[in-house]
Amino acid sequence: MYVKSRLAVVLAERRMRMIDLVELTGISFNTIRRYYYGDDIKKLDLDIVNRICQALNCTISDLFIFVNPDEQEIDK
Repeated sequence: MYVKSRLAVVLAERRMRMIDLVELTGISFNTIRRYYYGDDIKKLDLDIVNRICQALNCTISDLFIFVNPDEQEIDK
């Protein structure tokens, strides 16, 4: 299993851009971008996740889902 980011979906639902989240959280654009696209996230930084959750008024389960590698093939 691996973790898949849903940040892009959550921001779209709120009609927000990455730069809006940068301004709300103080997190660097590159870090927000990594979470947005799910690039190179080897481990979750709980401080960053907490700041994103507070800014978006959501929970960690809104931002991330666990994916079974076998199911990934079905989604493609």
